[in-house]
Amino acid sequence: MRWTPHVTVAAMVERHGTLLLVEEAIQGRLVLNQPAGHWEEGESLIEGVQREVLEETGYAFQAESLVGIYRWAVPDRNFTYLRFAFAGTVSAEPVRDTLDHNILRALWLTPEELAAEAERLRSPMVLRCLQDYLAGQRFPLGLLNDVL
Repeated sequence: MRWTPHVTVAAMVERHGTLLLVEEAIQGRLVLNQPAGHWEEGESLIEGVQREVLEETGYAFQAESLVGIYRWAVPDRNFTYLRFAFAGTVSAEPVRDTLDHNILRALWLTPEELAAEAERLRSPMVLRCLQDYLAGQRFPLGLLNDVL
């Protein structure tokens, strides 16, 4: 069997001391996550994160920097995620009314409110991305290059 990581993109968006998150239904649980999802064939990583934010929150996203690249091997499964987390801004108001089918709502939480919901985080990557973002970790988007 050939091993292939599942590449995902995620967005870190802060507004007035709160962070943009989504509440989603996954395997019978209500979990919290950054707007995130699988990178699709034919799109750049930035196009992927813009699409995911729009689909999951209704907001238009503008990437400003890369927060980090994260590898998480899911315990007890032959499954590894490779997450590219971006920091950026969103439109003042949602530009799309409908959200992905498993997304219940987009919400804005303070870091303290999110930390209080630690048992509801979709994966350990949510907290790690938050910690790196709050610590000011940023890398230029120029690190990402599409060679066509």
